[in-house]
Amino acid sequence: MGSVREIAKELGISPATVSRAINNHPAVAEKVRQRVVKAMNRSRYVPAVGKRETMNIAFAYTGDSSLGSPFDAALMQGMSQRMDQFGFDLLILDVRRAVLPHESFSQMCIRKGIRGAVLRTTTETRHTCEEIAEEGFPAVVVGDRFISDKINFIASDSQSTSREAVAHLIQLGHQRIGIAINVVDDSDHTDRLNGYKEALTTAGMPVDEKYIYRVPAHREGGVQWARRLATMPDRPTALYCTDPMTAVGVLSEVQQIGWKIPDDLSIIGFDDSDIRFLTYPTLTAICQDAQEIGREAFEALSSLLSWPGNGSAEPLIQRVLPTQLELHGTTGAPNRGK
Repeated sequence: MGSVREIAKELGISPATVSRAINNHPAVAEKVRQRVVKAMNRSRYVPAVGKRETMNIAFAYTGDSSLGSPFDAALMQGMSQRMDQFGFDLLILDVRRAVLPHESFSQMCIRKGIRGAVLRTTTETRHTCEEIAEEGFPAVVVGDRFISDKINFIASDSQSTSREAVAHLIQLGHQRIGIAINVVDDSDHTDRLNGYKEALTTAGMPVDEKYIYRVPAHREGGVQWARRLATMPDRPTALYCTDPMTAVGVLSEVQQIGWKIPDDLSIIGFDDSDIRFLTYPTLTAICQDAQEIGREAFEALSSLLSWPGNGSAEPLIQRVLPTQLELHGTTGAPNRGK
């Protein structure tokens, strides 16, 4: 691990200047600060509390938090399974609040004693991940992919399986197929929407915008949307819910209304854990192992943290894990009487 004196010697400046740059002192020029931040990240500088190096890993939101989602819960559970073996502690951060004015992400992490970060992002905050990578801070993005030789990520492929799922509904005889997609854009939900559109186009069916619904990604969002669904003319006979809790909300509410599943409505959901087995009927779902994504993310971060920085190329870790379609009790042929 690098020290303040070693960084100062490498850059040809005083240890005091390095210390001031790390602590965002206004007397340090911006170019000097950027040089110090990059050297600090190259040397894997770690702050110490007393004589002990900090062992904090951040689970950091660059945009809106989705902390209550099954996906994030499973991610952190998977990370913790690996972190415990190495004695790391997990901090949960909102980057927009944690970074002070005129402070870089790396400086914030030094101030908080953070050695590496697992990043959650949305379409609107992908640029933040790019900025963090440009600084050279050890970080891995989860649930998103980048065309970049600097950004490390662990993600899953849900587009091809979404296409398979919608094709299955078409084969069952459904012609009015809706999709309930999150109101917050990210690459995962974009992939699922693209898979939906591809399946319809391949089958020679039109992509009708009136069957593409924006629904908050939580149970109550699914409940409220199901109530609106019941009043729609020419409502869909099948629905793909791209979020687990949205699917749970829709499934429970339409049965409260009195519909039979799958006779009156076929539902395909998305499952990050084992939620499909907690519904009745058991939910047909596209499944991804979010715990495995969390484990892989920490292992990738661990590789970055152990990089010696002795002139060898820093590893670039970009992995895409598969998803699977599981057929259960919520899909069937449409009720031709409707």
